[in-house]
Amino acid sequence: MATHTSPEIQEMGCHDARAEVRAVVETACRLRSGQAARRFREDALLVAGELTSNAILHGGGLTRFNACIEDGSLLVQVSDRSMTAPHLVRHDPGLPGGFGWMIAQRLASHVSVDIRPDGKTITAVLALP
Repeated sequence: MATHTSPEIQEMGCHDARAEVRAVVETACRLRSGQAARRFREDALLVAGELTSNAILHGGGLTRFNACIEDGSLLVQVSDRSMTAPHLVRHDPGLPGGFGWMIAQRLASHVSVDIRPDGKTITAVLALP
């Protein structure tokens, strides 16, 4: 299990989160091959990167990151300082971005948001192939 908590988390960025997810996914998928496993790896890395970048850009900073395999699924948990739940935004074609939350919801089999007085944790669940 890869878990990071403050104060070291301030040094962690999207690249680091993807590296952690890659390590967990590679361990879980070491006996799996083919298109489904490849697609799962890509989806997991994309979800981790999008949730992490959203925490950094919109959530007041990343405060905790966790990636683990549990009950046949990958759990990616990202915490930040904001108590505002993520929401879909209307995309402005003149600006980059605006798709992260939608991507996470589409690729994960389940996404939940736990809001606490010190921020929130988003958990995305992706079923192993």
